[in-house]
Amino acid sequence: MADTNTTTGAAREAGKRSPLDPDQVTPLTPELYDYVLRHNPQLDRVRRELVDTTYEKLGGRARMQVSEEQGPLLAFLAKLVGARLIVEVGTFTGMSALWMAEALPDGGKVITCDVSEEWTAYGREAWEKAGVADRIDLRIGPALDTLRALPADPVIDLSFIDADKENNGRYWEELVPRTRPGGMIVVDNVFFHGEVTDPEATGGGGATRDFNEQVLADDRVESVMLTVADGLTLARKR
Repeated sequence: MADTNTTTGAAREAGKRSPLDPDQVTPLTPELYDYVLRHNPQLDRVRRELVDTTYEKLGGRARMQVSEEQGPLLAFLAKLVGARLIVEVGTFTGMSALWMAEALPDGGKVITCDVSEEWTAYGREAWEKAGVADRIDLRIGPALDTLRALPADPVIDLSFIDADKENNGRYWEELVPRTRPGGMIVVDNVFFHGEVTDPEATGGGGATRDFNEQVLADDRVESVMLTVADGLTLARKR
């Protein structure tokens, strides 16, 4: 006579559905990604020039630029929360700041932090061409110093963290108290190229893995992690 517990366990195992069930999760092929981009807001001349310039001038570092679908998403989120004050950690060549600045109403402001005059110079030029330079306050220097110098009042509507991953937790702790209830914090590269699944990962991968756990345990926010680009976390201040 068969062991009932064993049989039941085998049946459960056989009936288990994988979270990657192809009926629920569609693999992203080059053709499908191209389809996604064609059904999102298109890059205008200024944005296309900025992409081309970033790759031409900075080579492999150009991978630090937000992916093509992330810019419209950031602009969408800015409009969704009615943002008037946005804080960005990590300007690079200014693409994300450009998208978010264009989504702001009159009088809105993006405070964006970076340490590189060289990289942000390309952004400044693009912002001028796009007519949004007056909405962007670029602050050169360590981002933690910039954040700590901001007023302590919870008035930030939207933040975007996309800088050195080892400091993500510190940036988070400065931004959460300064974010208004209902405001959002968006964090890029939360997969760190897949390294977050490696318990032995160190450096940026290990720091990102620890940061993800920090966000998950933070009851000041509710958050979701999305499979956009290299992983994107959206957190809403309670």
